[in-house]
Amino acid sequence: MSDKKLRIVSVTELTRVIKEQLEGSFPEVRVEGEISNCKLSGAGHIYFTLKDSGAVISVALFRGRALKTRTKPADGMTVVVTGKIDVYPPRGSYQLIATDILVSGRGELLRTLEQRKKALASEGLFNQARKKFLPLYPRRVALISSPTGAALQDILQVLARRSAAPKVTILPSLVQGTEAAETIATQIRRASVYNLGDVVILARGGGSWEDLMAFDEEVVVRAISDCSIPLISGVGHETDVSLADLAADVRAPTPSAAAELVSDRSEDLILRVKGLTRDIVWAFQTRLNAIELRFSKLSVAELASAVTARLEEALRRSDEAREAMEGAIRNRLIELRHRLQLATRALIDGSPRTIMNRGFSRITMHGIGINDSAQLAKGDRIAIEFARGGADAEILETRLVLSNGRI
Repeated sequence: MSDKKLRIVSVTELTRVIKEQLEGSFPEVRVEGEISNCKLSGAGHIYFTLKDSGAVISVALFRGRALKTRTKPADGMTVVVTGKIDVYPPRGSYQLIATDILVSGRGELLRTLEQRKKALASEGLFNQARKKFLPLYPRRVALISSPTGAALQDILQVLARRSAAPKVTILPSLVQGTEAAETIATQIRRASVYNLGDVVILARGGGSWEDLMAFDEEVVVRAISDCSIPLISGVGHETDVSLADLAADVRAPTPSAAAELVSDRSEDLILRVKGLTRDIVWAFQTRLNAIELRFSKLSVAELASAVTARLEEALRRSDEAREAMEGAIRNRLIELRHRLQLATRALIDGSPRTIMNRGFSRITMHGIGINDSAQLAKGDRIAIEFARGGADAEILETRLVLSNGRI
């Protein structure tokens, strides 16, 4: 009886209803599973199967999205795929059109990263107003990178091709792993404290999101913000943007591009000098030709009179210029002598030895200066330098200074 009441529908109509229901019910969905049968098409699209113990679903990651996602899918990876359901009526099948892929468990890390980004931004660490300008013609470059990485070699090759290559001081650092962030921050502080360059380049080649996590750490962002030298960040590929990139004075899309930013400025100077030289030679030659043409029309007497008048005028101007120059030199010497006296006094008053004579001392551990009790732990061995002599000591206890100045 009930069969007679059922309306007969076509395959097309049924599939259309299924399509509307599925796509309408899941405009966006996150699905967790293991990747298998991962394939890259000639057009750059990526197709794979997402599976768990009970079911499978086909997934398509189109080229535009594939270029933007930091996670490159591979067989065996457990991931969380964000996307929308798509029903394909001609085959009566459905698949997940991916818009983003995260390694399973990464979601919490991304939430933490977003919170960190907002907190640092609220302090103004990413503000454009605090960023320093690059020097026009840097002669020295402090390069912070892995000593065995391709990024370092790429930068050195770019700089070596230039006719006015700057002097490069390499500050080797880990760029991946749990200890990378601290070593990067240490080398940034070292470059700043010891003024090791006119500009600092922080570089690392491309990698997965996990590979670049060190450049999102707060200690690195704060070291960049505190750096007294203009810093260029050349980390990963153009689509990779870390918190270090946001804090840097200039962000380069790749390590090679960072080197180009430095070397192009020196190259521009050479080209400008060559161009000015050509202009001067041309102007001088044009002037000589004009004088030669003018004098060729004069008689001997007129020529002698003109030359004499020019010589007398030149001598008068020479005397005036000499007197003005002598006066300027005297005034400049007086000014420089006064400035030298002030600088000498400041150097004496501010020298470490003078400060130590007032009762202060210098503390180091493994050759690195200590200015914060947070750098020390119980049992650490330190060296103390006084105005006269020194001593070794062991840390028994550390105390932190609170924001109100109390210990």
